[in-house]
Amino acid sequence: MIAGINFVNLTTARSGERAKEVGIRKVVGASKSMLAGQFIGESIILSLIACLLSTLLSTLLLHGFNHLAGKEISQGIFSQPQYLLLLLGLSVLIGMIAGFYPALVLSSFQPVAVLKGRFSSGMRGIFLRKALVIVQFTIATGLIIATLIVYNQLKFMRSQDLGFNKDQELILDTRGDSATAAFKQEVALIPGVLSTTKSSSVPGGGMYYGPTQLENVRGEMQAMNANGYVTDYDYIKQFGIKLAAGRDFSRQYSTDSTRAVILNETAVRLLGYSNSAQAVGKRFHQFDETGNIIGVVRDFHFRSLQETIRPLILFLRPDQCDLLCVKVDGHQLPSTFAAIEHKWKRMLSDRPFDYFFMDEYFDRQYRAEDRFGGLFLYFAILAISISCLGLMGLASYSTLQRTKEIGVRKVVGASVRQIVILLSKDFLLLVGWSFVVAAPISWLFISAWLNGFAYRIHSYWWIFIAAGGTALLIALLTISFQAIKAAIANPVMSLRSE
Repeated sequence: MIAGINFVNLTTARSGERAKEVGIRKVVGASKSMLAGQFIGESIILSLIACLLSTLLSTLLLHGFNHLAGKEISQGIFSQPQYLLLLLGLSVLIGMIAGFYPALVLSSFQPVAVLKGRFSSGMRGIFLRKALVIVQFTIATGLIIATLIVYNQLKFMRSQDLGFNKDQELILDTRGDSATAAFKQEVALIPGVLSTTKSSSVPGGGMYYGPTQLENVRGEMQAMNANGYVTDYDYIKQFGIKLAAGRDFSRQYSTDSTRAVILNETAVRLLGYSNSAQAVGKRFHQFDETGNIIGVVRDFHFRSLQETIRPLILFLRPDQCDLLCVKVDGHQLPSTFAAIEHKWKRMLSDRPFDYFFMDEYFDRQYRAEDRFGGLFLYFAILAISISCLGLMGLASYSTLQRTKEIGVRKVVGASVRQIVILLSKDFLLLVGWSFVVAAPISWLFISAWLNGFAYRIHSYWWIFIAAGGTALLIALLTISFQAIKAAIANPVMSLRSE
């Protein structure tokens, strides 16, 4: 769309150069429809050439695009007839749309007027070009705003205290192998292993989910569909989850494995307790098991920050845990990892060595947002680049048309600064108007996107100012080259023909 706007703007701006050609052709019998067909045909030919070049370029960039967008598009797509025909049809359509208005303008010139040298592009054409420049930079500025907000939201999420420690945690999936207990003991003896525990899940992964009855503040058994983690001893300690009240599971209490649960603060609040300590010692019932709440952990983000923290129940069931969680020393990671893999191959040789690191696993939840931000960044760069190409072309042509005016102004005492301001202010004003249009539109879309996050940035007004300033600065740099070049030129050279 932006490239099409450039084509319309530059073609109509330079229409005066072809005015005499149109006048002569009309004099010798060419009709308006023949001329319009010629100009649209030229536009289609340019579009088809661009299609060929872009297909070759896309073939080279496809691997990078797949990585960026998380897609698996094969290069064989360019050899399939239906896609080639679609590309060809789109190219013709784009050429027709982009060339329609310039063809209409060029073919409507009156031969008598243009051959007598009284050609003028008119205010209508100037107004259209200004409106199209505003559209271009509205898109570009909107993409800059979106990119900055997406990156700030991602930065905000990654900087939040999750309520647990995910660093240097190696997770091994033993899939319930009978040798898991012995393997855990062997791994704990490896130098560089700080601690080990088992669980059914880790933050960011799947979890048990089922109905549980818990005693609420009124002494009634309240049903709660809570998330559940089946854990081993030391799970809370190893992941650095803080206790708000009560105690952790302990080997000193044999009943902990069947008659004890630990809740998070959100679950306690749903039961109506004003503080966590009130819930300790209260009853729970699930399936055929009954027991007591022995502790309450502080809320931690076991899901992405896109979601609010939900009620969570921790059960102690070491024999039902498939994941072995190993806290490793980061300074000895290569040797420790190699030793763990060696013991796996010796003790669990019939299973593939299935592992992941906790921090990478948890961060996968933000992969879609990372891709979203990356795509916005590249599209913003492309939008700004293409918009600036058009702006540079218009500025260059405008400067060329005003060469003699600039010469006269310099002769009567205008400074370089004054001439640069003269040539730049109209274009910068258009970019300013584009920010006025882009800001509310971007705010509507970005607010809707941010509403998908339970935890989000709230103060981002400065991003709009930064985006508008960036667009103005880029436009100024684009225009200033031509403006300064014209301002420092010798006026004698531009006026000597007078």
